[in-house]
Amino acid sequence: MFIELTDHLRCPAEHPESFLVLLPDAMEGRRVLRGRLGCPVCHASYPIVDGVAELGDAEPGAWSGVDPEAPAGPDADGVRAFLGIEGPGGYVGLVGDAARFASGLAALLPGVQLVLINPPAGTAFPAGTSVLRAARMPLKARSLRGVVVGRPFAERPIWVADAIGTVLPGLAAAGSGPVPVSPGFELLGSAAGWWVGRTTT
Repeated sequence: MFIELTDHLRCPAEHPESFLVLLPDAMEGRRVLRGRLGCPVCHASYPIVDGVAELGDAEPGAWSGVDPEAPAGPDADGVRAFLGIEGPGGYVGLVGDAARFASGLAALLPGVQLVLINPPAGTAFPAGTSVLRAARMPLKARSLRGVVVGRPFAERPIWVADAIGTVLPGLAAAGSGPVPVSPGFELLGSAAGWWVGRTTT
């Protein structure tokens, strides 16, 4: 996890949105290898282990991400087109098996930081990405330039709504699975099991 991401993290516990305090134990440049994140509201403490922030269990066991019934969907260039991102800066979130786009997007979006949330077991993380594991969306509202929600989280309405809520107004969210109906979200299109829209508030 890169240290700058701390400003965009929220405590995943069930209370009003709260920032987290980082206490690093070991760093490599700007990357936090070991340390803890603490919540000043509920006093929860979350470890950072091998560069991965562990903010709660997303699944009862290791999730492989293999789903033979999943729609083939776009490639990384298609995802970039969905999100409409041009130029460096900011963060893009990739939830669940959307982590498979990370390597392609890292090459297509230089200067944009990628945040992988609950990637499948065994996912290779490109240099420059941050990895979070959490029981709920662990990023603050209106903090990302875009988000892509993959399986299995794309079929969980609360995850989709929370992911859409992390996107800055007027920017795009995309995902596989059911088309979301969420306040402050305008659907732009859907096809072949994928949808894309933009936030309006």
